[in-house]
Amino acid sequence: MVFFSLERIFSTDIGIDLGTANCLVYVRDRGIVINEPSVVAIKESTKEVKAVGDDAKKMLGRTPINLKAIRPMKDGVIADFEITEAMLKSFIAKALSLQPWHCRWLKPRVLVAVPSGITEVEKRAVKDSAKRAGARQVELVEEPMAAAIGVGLPVTEPAASMIVDIGGGTTEVAVISLTGIVAAKSVRVGGDELDLAIIQHMKRVYNLMVGERTSERIKIEIGSAYPVRDQQTLEVRGRDLVSGMPKTVRISAEEIRVALQEPITTIIEAVRSTLERCPPELSADLIERGIMLAGGGAMLCGLDQLLTEETGLPVFVAEEPLNAVANGAGIILQEMVDRNML
Repeated sequence: MVFFSLERIFSTDIGIDLGTANCLVYVRDRGIVINEPSVVAIKESTKEVKAVGDDAKKMLGRTPINLKAIRPMKDGVIADFEITEAMLKSFIAKALSLQPWHCRWLKPRVLVAVPSGITEVEKRAVKDSAKRAGARQVELVEEPMAAAIGVGLPVTEPAASMIVDIGGGTTEVAVISLTGIVAAKSVRVGGDELDLAIIQHMKRVYNLMVGERTSERIKIEIGSAYPVRDQQTLEVRGRDLVSGMPKTVRISAEEIRVALQEPITTIIEAVRSTLERCPPELSADLIERGIMLAGGGAMLCGLDQLLTEETGLPVFVAEEPLNAVANGAGIILQEMVDRNML
């Protein structure tokens, strides 16, 4: 007991939402201390890391020849092992630097949220990266469970709770009861696919090449999943594919809604597939409890209305959809520490 008490005093326990688009770090007793893009800028010749997170994202599409901005996570899993390790090392070090001096004596214990559909090999890659980045012990938790706990769903009750977590690289759909996942579906479609659909639309319709940051801005400012009364327009600048010269066009919310239909349809099909595999007693619960949306994609205008129309169930957007998984990981982390499970 003395050992556990000392360990609790001199150690830092960290929960990480290792997302494709953003990485959030939750420190026990402090909450979310880091929320930065999952981007790393490296010097190509030496692979030396020059910037991580916010500073690196500013460089996307703007780097000189000798620098490259990389997103090491793809579809919710590690695409570049070494760069992910460097990113985690930077974020863990930053989180530890915010702690009192006595909490830096031992390497941190880390809980990482991962997509429910990843393979054992991909799980091992996440664990190895976290350990090499400085963690002394690593545990994994499935993202839909963490998200459900993070938004306050009653997952311990013998009744259905449904979560749809739309991240940058994956969409996690799950029906949860008695602290277990009853039915789930993980599809590798998320915010990145929405951005890509916009990039392809701009190429096809306007012969205009735009970058990731511009397509994300279009999605946030005028993107929608359901027809909106106020037909907004937006001025977009990029490079003309024919002349190679800078070019400006004005686009409408309606055309972007049409451009986003394919990835949105994939998400809706994942929700339907999960509902079809749900036991009838739990399906009955969902008529009253409805579906909770979390993740950055939950903020897409009209998505809740479209899902209600397609499923016939009430759909709600979490208060802090971007923080759902990280907050859930933090709650799980606290429970594990209290039970001496971590």
